[in-house]
Amino acid sequence: MRPFVFINLASSLDGKISNERREQVRISSPEDFEVVDRLRAESDAVMVGIGTIISDDPKLTVKSEELKMVRLEKGLKANPTRVVVDSRCRIPLSSHTLNDEAETIVAVSRRADREKVEKLRQKAEVFVAGEERVNLRALLEHLYSRGIRKVMVEGGGELNHSLIKDGLVDEFRVFYSGMIIGGKNSPTPVDGGSFETPVKAELKSYEVLGNGIAVIWRLC
Repeated sequence: MRPFVFINLASSLDGKISNERREQVRISSPEDFEVVDRLRAESDAVMVGIGTIISDDPKLTVKSEELKMVRLEKGLKANPTRVVVDSRCRIPLSSHTLNDEAETIVAVSRRADREKVEKLRQKAEVFVAGEERVNLRALLEHLYSRGIRKVMVEGGGELNHSLIKDGLVDEFRVFYSGMIIGGKNSPTPVDGGSFETPVKAELKSYEVLGNGIAVIWRLC
């Protein structure tokens, strides 16, 4: 058994999630940011890849105090569990993701440096699965065993690619912003090699949010 998994991201009109320098670009509209915060508050866990941690150093916490209170009133913690997929255990020990605002699970492979892993265990739960890369199916099964039923994936493109390739994504939410970033080497929502057979999706819903449109696709 595994949790319900949905990917959430913001993309430019030309299908980029950042520029060629892989800098953080504000793509979402204020209206989309509010929806994303609500989606995060409604999730049991937020998952990202190590690339997102290194480039953005996000906290991955709920921003709205009102939404935090709603979680607390339901008997939940103020913030969902943070999950970092980090095969080689490259996460900086000073990362915001390792602060005490929320529980954090870092998934590593068996190739990860043991000394770094032991230091990391002092700040977060470490889950080991996979030889060279994290076994994502095993990770999701582990999350399910801990009571996590809904996982929000917030990047990056390589993690999205791996999850989709393994058939582990249920829905894909994209906010298409009214901007064009350009760059043939700029990262895209699903980086990595082409799939042998394109993964098909069915349109579930859409809504206009400021200068953009959010579309939810159900993966077949």
